[in-house]
Amino acid sequence: MNTQTLLTGQTLTFRGNPFIQAWEDCVHIDSAGAVLLEGSRIGAVGPATTLKAAHPQASVVNYGNDLICPGFVDAHAHYPQTAMIASWGKRLIDWLETYTFPEEARFADPSYASDIAGRYLDLTAAAGTTTIASFATIHPHSADALFAATQERGQCMVTGKTCMDRNAPDNLRDTAQTAYDDSKALIDRWHGKGRAHYAITPRFSPTSTSDQLSALGALWAEHPDCLMQTHLSEQPDEVAWVAELFPKARDYLDTYEAHGLLGARGLYGHAIHLTPREIDRLADVQGRVIHCPTSNSFIGSGALNLPQLATRGVPLGLATDTGGGSSFSMLRTMAAAYEAAQHHGHALHAAQLMWLGTAGSANALHLGDEIGTLAAGYYGDIAVLDLQSTAAIAQRANRSGSVWEDVFATLMMGDERAVRATWINGNLI
Repeated sequence: MNTQTLLTGQTLTFRGNPFIQAWEDCVHIDSAGAVLLEGSRIGAVGPATTLKAAHPQASVVNYGNDLICPGFVDAHAHYPQTAMIASWGKRLIDWLETYTFPEEARFADPSYASDIAGRYLDLTAAAGTTTIASFATIHPHSADALFAATQERGQCMVTGKTCMDRNAPDNLRDTAQTAYDDSKALIDRWHGKGRAHYAITPRFSPTSTSDQLSALGALWAEHPDCLMQTHLSEQPDEVAWVAELFPKARDYLDTYEAHGLLGARGLYGHAIHLTPREIDRLADVQGRVIHCPTSNSFIGSGALNLPQLATRGVPLGLATDTGGGSSFSMLRTMAAAYEAAQHHGHALHAAQLMWLGTAGSANALHLGDEIGTLAAGYYGDIAVLDLQSTAAIAQRANRSGSVWEDVFATLMMGDERAVRATWINGNLI
C-alpha cells in the first residue's frame, strides 16, 4: 500500500484555459485546501477538513497560508548552458559563437555532462521546476546524462541530442546520417521508459543542411509519438540569414515544413517575428509556440505578442531558455512574460501566468494528462510558494486584501526564495 501524505494550505487548481475563458471560471484557490499524495501520484484534492476526515492515517504536512500549486514546467531550456548563464554583451549569433559553442564542446567529456546535469536539476528543483524540455549537445551521452539523472529522481524529462551539420565548429558537427542514427538509438534507449520522453532536436535551420532536416523529418515520421524541438524566428537578423540559406522557402517556418518538421508535436521556441502565413500554419497544425521572455529580453530579441497567438488558438508554453535566459526561475519568467505582454497593450492576470507556467506548458509538451495540474491521478509534482518570502513582498501582501494580489506580487518580485518546497514524483526534494 502506498504511503499517504496530506499537504494542507492554499491550493491552486485549474478547470480550463484562462486564455480561452474568463480566468475566474477556470482557476481557483481554496484557502483551506489539501492535496493527498499516495506514493508517486496525487490521490485526491479538496478541502482540508474533508480529506483529513477521509484519510486519518495520512501524515500531514501543514503549509499554512503557503500556495500549493503544480510544479513548474519549463518547456524550452539548454541544460548544457548552465555554467555560462548570464554571459555578457552579445546578440544571438555572436552569443552562440562566443559562449555557447565553446561551453558545449566541453560536453565531449561524459563526466562533465553528468556533473552539469546534476547541477542543473538541483538549481531548477530549488526554483520549483519539476519538468523540463531541454536541448542536450551534439554528443549522445549528453542526453544519456540528463535522462539518467532524472530517472534517479523519478522526474519527468524531455530532451534530445542536438543536431548540427553546418555553421558550427567542427567539433560540434555531426552529419545527416549520424544525426539520424544517434537520435534513433537514443529513442530506442530512453523514449517512454519511465518518465523519459524523447525530442528530436535540430538546433535551428541555419545549423542544419536540407539533408539533415530531411533525415530528422523522416525519423519523426517513423516515431510520431516523439516530440520535436527547435528554434523559430528569434531575431530579425536570424530570419534574414535563414532567407539567404533557404532561398526557395516561403518563410522561416517553411524550412521546417518542407522537411517534415512541422506538426502538433513540434515545439517552436521564441517565434517572435512571425509572418501572418506562419501564424496561420501554426494554428492550423497546432504547432506549439514556446515563449521565452527572459531570453528574448536579455539577448535583445524582442517581445512576443503572446495574447495575439492565444487569440488565434496557437498552443503556448513558457520557458526560461537558460542559459540565454538569465534565470532558472519560472517565477522570474512569469514576470518577464507579463512585461512582454504589456508592450503589446495586454496585462496578463496572475491566473493566466500561473496556468502558462504549469498546465499550459504541460499541454504544450503533450503531457497535460499527467502533469501541470493538481488532480487525482496526476503525478505528485508540486511547488509550494511562500507568498511573503521577502520583506518587500511581505509588506505588499500585508495590505493587499486579496490572495490573487498576493500571488501577483510573488510572481513579479519572487525568485527561488519564494519556493518553500518542491515535490517530485511524490517525494520532497
